[in-house]
Amino acid sequence: MHRTTSMTMNHSAWHAGLIILLLCLTGCPGSVYLWEVRTESTRKPPEFSVAMLKHERVGILEALTSPGLHGNEVGLALSLKRVVERVSPTMVLVPPLEAASRINRAGLTPEYTRMRMDYEQSNILDRDPLKKVGQALGVRYVLQPRLAAFTQTLYDRWKVPALEINVIRIRSSILRLSLQIWDTETGDLVWASTAEGSFQEEALTEDPVYLREAGRITWGSIVSDFARDRTSSRYSPTNNLVDSLIGPDEIDEEPPNEPTGTPAAPAKK
Repeated sequence: MHRTTSMTMNHSAWHAGLIILLLCLTGCPGSVYLWEVRTESTRKPPEFSVAMLKHERVGILEALTSPGLHGNEVGLALSLKRVVERVSPTMVLVPPLEAASRINRAGLTPEYTRMRMDYEQSNILDRDPLKKVGQALGVRYVLQPRLAAFTQTLYDRWKVPALEINVIRIRSSILRLSLQIWDTETGDLVWASTAEGSFQEEALTEDPVYLREAGRITWGSIVSDFARDRTSSRYSPTNNLVDSLIGPDEIDEEPPNEPTGTPAAPAKK
């Protein structure tokens, strides 16, 4: 009797688990981003405005980070460039790839490297090498992005113990970024902002919250603060412009292969 009851309970658990799993497979979205970003930004000096950057070329330097996070900052400067182009399409940018090439061609690599190493200790870009970098890039202002923190945690939200099935898993991420705008002619720090973003993804698979997408949302929040002259803001998916930055880029498709050789003459009727 006891054995029959136990088998019936296990059988019911199997059925319940399969029903839940089928419902999720057929009716639940594969991935849902939940996110929130909070920013703290300085006020712009009276002599500096957003309109000024519409008439100036602006350089983007490669992102910096602390030694424990080295490697995670790669690609963040490019993400920043694409966000600025989306949010402020009239701004003329010197992208990080071109900036690196110009710095190297000008023979400034040793000075530039020392400037970046000193920045990790002081949070200041030394005036003299900064001025040379500005001249090499042909810009007055440069954007200096920085990665302060990035963590990911995976945990189960919904589990069927009888089947040992994790129906829903959540990957939670915390991302902290900062952005500074420097005047290469005077050495002044004209604007700065920091942002902390919290991201969650519910999925049937174990796909992560990608740093690329979390970075774009966080950069979008910072750039929005700059464009709207805000000093403290909270952004969420209700902000359509920032939320749209999650979307994929346009993919450059390769042109179809052109036929080689002499085309065949049309058949005679």
